[in-house]
Order: sequence, then structure tokens, then C-alpha cells
Amino acid sequence: MSTDVHAKHYDSQPRLHHNGSEIQKFGALRSLPIALSHESRAQSAQLLNPILADSAILYALYKKHHWLVRGHTFYQLHLLLDKHAEEQLKLIDMIAERIQTLGAVAVGDPRHAAEMTTVPRAPDGVEEVPAMLSRLLEAHEIIISKVRDAVTTTAETRDDGTNDLLMSDVLRTHEMQVWFIAEHLVPVPVVEP
Repeated sequence: MSTDVHAKHYDSQPRLHHNGSEIQKFGALRSLPIALSHESRAQSAQLLNPILADSAILYALYKKHHWLVRGHTFYQLHLLLDKHAEEQLKLIDMIAERIQTLGAVAVGDPRHAAEMTTVPRAPDGVEEVPAMLSRLLEAHEIIISKVRDAVTTTAETRDDGTNDLLMSDVLRTHEMQVWFIAEHLVPVPVVEP
């Protein structure tokens, strides 16, 4: 049996602690053949990244409130807030993938998202349930406002892919979640006094 002198030797030991240079800076745009101008793609990415950052914060708020909610509606809200968090997580992935499709870099580090967000920071402790729900509604409104502006802009620049994502998925999901959360703030007694 002969041995091949040119055979490569492989080692099963992982090569740890790799460091490398950034191959694409945040804010830079690669050229991808999607029949959309550089300017349109750049503008869409600049609109989407703040929405993505706000969405990451909203997701975190939903999970926080899911864990910390209290009171006689605990079970219902615990489940609803977790459902909404999962829906936000799906949107986060869709928005980030659209940014990548445009040739840009999606904000991915939670610390970067925290620097970019315009959603006000919640206290570190536990708030009363109405305050938690109001905080979620405020975050939704901030995002919805940005989404509506981005829908108008992407229609003008013919970025139909981003426009469709924002209208069909992002906007409709936020509006539905607002409805479900807002109904929990209607002062109707559980039972008649």
C-alpha cells in the first residue's frame, strides 16, 4: 500500500479564536443583480435597518413582559405575549434577509440595535401590566410610523420587494398585534359587580 505524498493531513481539533477583518462595513452596499438601482437599494436599506433595530427591541420587550406579567390575566397574557414575540422574530428574520438581498448589512448585534432604536427603554424591573401593555403599544406605533414612511418611499423608488414585505407582512402583523394588545386595556370588568 503506497502513501500519497501530496495527501493532506486533517486534524479534528477545532481552530479556535479566529480574528479577521470586516469584509463589508455597515452602511456599505454590495452590487447584486436584482434590477434595482444602487440608490434605491441604499435608500431601502437605510429605511429598513432602523425598523429592524426597533423590531429587535420590541421582540425583547415582548419576551420580558411575557416572563414578568402578573395578575388575574397572567395565563392569557403570558401566552399572547409569547405568540407576538414569535411573530416579531419571524419579521426580524424577514427584514434582515431583505436588507441582505439589497446588498447591505443588516444590524445584527443587539448592542448595535440598542444604539439605533428610537423605542424608549423600559425600566429594568417589573412594571404594572397596563404600563407593560402601553409600552408595547408605543413601540408598535413608532415602528408602524417608520413602516408607513418606508412603504411610500419604496413605492416611489420601485423597490417592490421591500414594499411588499413592509405592507403584506410587517404592517399587517403590527396592526393585528396592536389590536390584540389594546383590547386588554379596555376597562371592562371580568365579572359584573
